[in-house]
Amino acid sequence: MVGVLVRRCMKGLAIACAAIALVLSLTMGWAIASEAQTLKVYRDPSCSCCEGWIDHLTAQGFQIESIETPDVNVIKQQYGVPNNLTSCHTAIVDGYVIEGHVPVADIKRLLAEKTPVAGLAVPGMPVGTPGMESDDQHDSFDVISFDSQGHTSTFNEYSF
Repeated sequence: MVGVLVRRCMKGLAIACAAIALVLSLTMGWAIASEAQTLKVYRDPSCSCCEGWIDHLTAQGFQIESIETPDVNVIKQQYGVPNNLTSCHTAIVDGYVIEGHVPVADIKRLLAEKTPVAGLAVPGMPVGTPGMESDDQHDSFDVISFDSQGHTSTFNEYSF
């Protein structure tokens, strides 16, 4: 009789834990065994730092469709990347534009929170960003969000 009660309690505890995990995943943006997101990355075929950024993404579970194009600026204009936010590559994921060396953590946060913006950008090519690593050198940089009208806001700050 005691064994039956213990099994029922354990089963109830397992169901409660699963329910809590589901609630946390929905409210906190936590992923539970979800499919990998695919980023479509437009890049210049001669740019090696883009490969470093792609490696950063794949190491964190993203799938990549790399599209080499000699004129990435056309893609930037097509997706409305403000001129002052451009970098060397442009990616598209789940309807968002990702411009430049944006860290994976910021992309995951954007996707989890479903932030109402057009995209994120790390303007230029700051040393120490994913794909731009150089020994122990790090430039401070901001991840900037932008909307379809070109309005910008700081999404995250990295100070070194």
